[in-house]
Amino acid sequence: MHALPVSALNLAPVRQGETIADAIDAMTRLAASVEDAGYTRYWIAEHHNTPTLVSSATPLLIQRTLEETSSIRVGSGGMMLPNHSPLVVAEQFGTLAELYPDRVDLGLGRAPGTDMNTARALRRTHMDTAVHSFPDDVQDLLHYFGPPEIQGKVKAHPGVGTGVPLYILGSSTDSAVLAARLGLPYAFAAHFAPQQMEAAIRIYREQFQPSEWLDKPHMIVCLNVIAMESDEEAAREQTTMQQFFLNVVRGTQQPLQPPVASMDGIWSPQEKAMSQAMSSMTLAGSEETVSRQLQEFQSRFAADEIMVVSYIYDEEKQHASYRRFADIAKKTSSSQTTT
Repeated sequence: MHALPVSALNLAPVRQGETIADAIDAMTRLAASVEDAGYTRYWIAEHHNTPTLVSSATPLLIQRTLEETSSIRVGSGGMMLPNHSPLVVAEQFGTLAELYPDRVDLGLGRAPGTDMNTARALRRTHMDTAVHSFPDDVQDLLHYFGPPEIQGKVKAHPGVGTGVPLYILGSSTDSAVLAARLGLPYAFAAHFAPQQMEAAIRIYREQFQPSEWLDKPHMIVCLNVIAMESDEEAAREQTTMQQFFLNVVRGTQQPLQPPVASMDGIWSPQEKAMSQAMSSMTLAGSEETVSRQLQEFQSRFAADEIMVVSYIYDEEKQHASYRRFADIAKKTSSSQTTT
């Protein structure tokens, strides 16, 4: 039994009234804050053609974050492999690993992280082919980061011998099967797609095959967290997240909005149901309430690590929420069980 490790995921949203540069600065300030709070890793997402998120050039944001921090692991949550050549990814992350040894993570996803028109404009290859080649692309990356003696004619320079750790990201049981078969750590995106979470966790643990990279399953679950001084304050701050998911449901592109007194009159019953279905894996309330929610979650799923997403408009309150959750997690144990 040991304290539950916690990490952070940032989509790098643009807040209402702020610029892209402001959003990038906020991203690095949050990284420094969670580093001080004892977080294990800080991951940055990849999204394209989304003016409300600045996380399109993920490796550049990772480098900026590494420059502004000193010890926390920084990585991708994730690099969407249909958009990229594995060799280019290996060279980019190999370079980062040489500049910042033992601090770089590479989370990998099989979705493009955008709409199909934009995916085609990214111009790697036919998107259907790229999605289906995901398992082979992961194997290529493991090879490129491996020791010199296993390399072929095409090598990643820098990259060879860096051993950059790979994580499989997913929101379905397909990704769980792949992570288990390859013996890699697995991160499930319950913060926006919780429907297959329980099945994916079970499959990953049941089918896990020990590998040279990992001897037992390592299950990361990404959850929305809003930890405030009171339940009432959390309910108000949560309306920023609710407006964020309403944006997704409507296909609109509003920047991150300040909280409101009530969502009544802002969303329809159908929009409310859809938004709440996407964000059902949310821990929200006072420190006592969130602690109880986390303990209940862990009693069912026993995640090896919780990755936190907090859509909170006020930066000081956002940082405070991450600090509270770190304190809560220190009192919560991580253990390996099945669902």
